[in-house]
Amino acid sequence: MQEKKRGRTHSRWLLPAALVLAGAAWFENFTLSTSTVTAACAALPEAFSGLRIVQISDLHGRRFDAESRYLLELVRLQSPDLIALTGDLADEFTDFSMLPPLLDGLTALAPTFYVTGNHEWVLSREKREALFSMLDVAGVVRLQNEYRLLKKGQASIVLAGVDDPNGPYDQKRPAQLVREIRQSRGRDAYILMLSHRNDELDLWANMGVQTVLCGHGHGGIVRLPFVGAVFGTHLDLFPDYTAGLYRKGQTSMIVSRGLGGSRKLPLRIGTRPEIVTACAGSRCAGRRRWQSAGRSQSCRRCRQSSGQSAHRSISCSGK
Repeated sequence: MQEKKRGRTHSRWLLPAALVLAGAAWFENFTLSTSTVTAACAALPEAFSGLRIVQISDLHGRRFDAESRYLLELVRLQSPDLIALTGDLADEFTDFSMLPPLLDGLTALAPTFYVTGNHEWVLSREKREALFSMLDVAGVVRLQNEYRLLKKGQASIVLAGVDDPNGPYDQKRPAQLVREIRQSRGRDAYILMLSHRNDELDLWANMGVQTVLCGHGHGGIVRLPFVGAVFGTHLDLFPDYTAGLYRKGQTSMIVSRGLGGSRKLPLRIGTRPEIVTACAGSRCAGRRRWQSAGRSQSCRRCRQSSGQSAHRSISCSGK
């Protein structure tokens, strides 16, 4: 009899426990977090110390609310100098109507740059071209195995971006791009690289790229305290480089947990969606004014400032 009573007592707790776990899973999946990471590097010109880059990765077309106001407000609160979209902005299940308000909102806050992820190359050509057109109309700069110069006074750094390996088989390789940069800008040029894949720290370190922003890992999909990532995006066990800052030599690689869910395992457990603010240099305080040279582009807030001095004036060009 006592054993039956204990069994009934235990069963009473099953439903509340299940509800608590379901609530925790909902919280993990639908509340955004922010992380700030400082990547110090002696090669960074002092004029750029404190540069703030808000990174958005692996959205997978996810809506957090109508017109992405919640996400945009969180980005605004980070006071970005740049915004980096590091791939998987959309996938084959995305309702593309959610993208224009988000992209317009981002470019209104700061100059915004984009690289492809693996899922953009799963899209049909028609959908991929529609996505690229939306980016162009919103004023987002696509970095497809190319680079831009960012200038402040006499100082400059290189902002580069690579397409995902799932892209065209004959695309320019990262080593080719870095070699072009070194030949054009000098061996000591500081390179800030945007890349989707999170498993290439050795590659970037061997090429001497100082800072890399990437995603793809989703924080591990399932993450446990004191253990870290349990499942990767390919359902591999205990994957590496899933979230946070990793260093090798003079290279810092910052990996965002991203915002969306894997289609293979849509829930995120122990790994809340996040936006990352990457701060360049040994300090991360205050706003910095800077310019990028090249193809003329100003952020929308500057264009709408009615002649008043805006937070920065940006122009963007090629090499």
